[in-house]
Amino acid sequence: MKRQSPHAPSGPSQRQLRAGELTRHALVDILREEDIADPALAGVSVTITEVRMSPDLRHATVFVEPLGGEHAGEVVAGLNRHAKFLRGRLGHAIAMKFTPDLKFLHDESFDEASRMNRLFEDPRVARDLQPPPPSDGWKEED
Repeated sequence: MKRQSPHAPSGPSQRQLRAGELTRHALVDILREEDIADPALAGVSVTITEVRMSPDLRHATVFVEPLGGEHAGEVVAGLNRHAKFLRGRLGHAIAMKFTPDLKFLHDESFDEASRMNRLFEDPRVARDLQPPPPSDGWKEED
């Protein structure tokens, strides 16, 4: 068994990152080509922002954002209802030893970015972000 050094990074391995990107690209192609008969997914464009793989590459968490961000809960539920179908298509599209189980989640990062932008636009916060006014000419000598 491999021991972790106390200074080793705790993030995903290079293998997990590569497998996640491979899976993300394949799912994008599948969702573009397949017509899934589900009212929650009818006519909805979905952006797959990230795929996080488990260390054994058997489970994938797929982060999605519907175009416009509307009805995200319904879209995610629809994708989870069809996860087995999508997994079957994924198995034909990627060359991995195991086809990962898929779990779809709404990507909250867009909402968080919007919230942060609103905070930065607040006049009180903007005032604190401005550089300080020039001093009165007194300068400390080196």
